[in-house]
Amino acid sequence: MKKRLFFYVLWFFLLVVLAAAGAVGSAWYWMHRPIPLAADKIDFVVDPGSSPRTVARTLNQAGVPVWEPGFVWMARLSELDKQMKAGGYQAHNGDSPWRLLQRLARGDMTQRQITFVEGWTYRQIRQALRANPDVKQTLDGVSDEALMERLGSSIKHPEGLFFPDTYIFTPGSTDFDLLRRAYEEGQRILQDTWAQRQPDLPVKTAYEALVLASIVEKETGHGPDRRRVAGVFTNRLKVGMLLQTDPTVIYGMGEAYQGRIRKRDLQTDTPWNTYTRPGLPPTPIAAAGRAALLAAVQPEQHKFLYFVSRGNGTSEFSASLSEHNRNVSRYVLGQGRNAAPGPEPAAQQAAQPPAPEPEQGPDQ
Repeated sequence: MKKRLFFYVLWFFLLVVLAAAGAVGSAWYWMHRPIPLAADKIDFVVDPGSSPRTVARTLNQAGVPVWEPGFVWMARLSELDKQMKAGGYQAHNGDSPWRLLQRLARGDMTQRQITFVEGWTYRQIRQALRANPDVKQTLDGVSDEALMERLGSSIKHPEGLFFPDTYIFTPGSTDFDLLRRAYEEGQRILQDTWAQRQPDLPVKTAYEALVLASIVEKETGHGPDRRRVAGVFTNRLKVGMLLQTDPTVIYGMGEAYQGRIRKRDLQTDTPWNTYTRPGLPPTPIAAAGRAALLAAVQPEQHKFLYFVSRGNGTSEFSASLSEHNRNVSRYVLGQGRNAAPGPEPAAQQAAQPPAPEPEQGPDQ
């Protein structure tokens, strides 16, 4: 009787061992078996605070089929559940559940990039963020003032405060995260640049320098002309002349601008119309790059008060109104030899005290 009982216990023990071995073997096979994917690469995002079960559900929803209970136990028994990091990842064809878990524990995230272009307005930057499928949208319905307050800025208008550059990010990063990085980078570069300013500038604060830099950014893309263009506006500010720069008028027109400025547009007053209001506009009109910022605080020293586009990306500068009008005739009106095509001029008036003379603006 005892021998028979011992025999049964032994067989039961062997069966348990075999079952356990089979279970371990099956689990090992499942852990290391490649996951069938519908594509070579599949992106997925792990949100902060996600549990192993939440991650498994995220994988399945993204098209990476894993057995949820198995993934949970694998993460907990290996204690890798405590190391999983939030962010954007990719599942590759041939990946196993174990390889994916290790990738999450290492934080081996995928990267994307987004570029904010020099001369872009804040509206264009927000459009780029909305159009990027890897950016998580969190700012819909958030006012500009609320955004700036959240960034810790005392300035309520966001224009020009987000530095134009290429930013690397992981899929799932929020629009606010990227704007925060661009804002902090802009503040850092602005303060560094302001510290390099020339003495006796007509701009008295770093923010005013940013406003002037945004105008320089929109006026010329020709590197050698930047400091000279900045010098023209600096000279005008010093003597009290109107800046008369078309990009500020265009900015003030908003959506009403359809690619052409008419005489009535120059005469229609807005806070940004430098044909009707003296001094700098109240805010930047675009995102200024490092070169434009440096030009604004280190303008070229000269006597020029006017410039006109040659039609090839460069500008012709002059110190007197009569010389400027000859340049306008040559390069804009096409009345001189080797005339270059240019925009149709509009009738404008300078504000050079005490008696203004009729003229074309400095950028026409």
